[in-house]
Amino acid sequence: MSRPPSAAQRRVIEGADPVTGRLRGTPAQLAALVKHGLAFRHPRPPHDHFLTPAGHRIRQAAPEESAHRPAPDGGVFVARAGGDGEPAADGVARPREVHSAWQGLLELRRMTNPDGAVDRPCGWERTHLVRAAALALEAAGHRPASGDADGYRVRATPQPEAVAVYAPDTASLAACAATLERAGWQPGEYTEPRTRARYLLASPRRV
Repeated sequence: MSRPPSAAQRRVIEGADPVTGRLRGTPAQLAALVKHGLAFRHPRPPHDHFLTPAGHRIRQAAPEESAHRPAPDGGVFVARAGGDGEPAADGVARPREVHSAWQGLLELRRMTNPDGAVDRPCGWERTHLVRAAALALEAAGHRPASGDADGYRVRATPQPEAVAVYAPDTASLAACAATLERAGWQPGEYTEPRTRARYLLASPRRV
């Protein structure tokens, strides 16, 4: 786009659903975002508006406190990638939140994949690799690493469209690979040359 979004448009972008990228705003605000290539209007009813990859980049570039501002429904869902500093994944509401987020992601696949396929990652997942892979794992019942507790860890890699997934043992790593494959990812097992640690390199499947 030729100029940065206005403050009002940025608020709409930052308030997008953290999983699906669905937008809420006035018709004029949404039309302006579409005009500037930051959003698209889905062709099928109810014709909701969603962030484009360019819109997602602006949302990711926002200050951290803005990116995690509570959504209009009262909360923000964050997939657990595993690691120190993450909020605990325990709680009676967490399984319901994870299930809801996963169903929302499947719906986004249905709406945005050209053939409506839900067994293949969509554009949002390709721009949010770590979050997408972590959500697939947590939705299948895998536990993320947290504090002293062992579990999976999803990390970004220098390779385009690929994440690294670590697990505490061989069986857990194999289980993560099976889950990601069912979720439409292509996982391969590798060994780090220096540490000899086994890990998965996983990429979203295209066909």
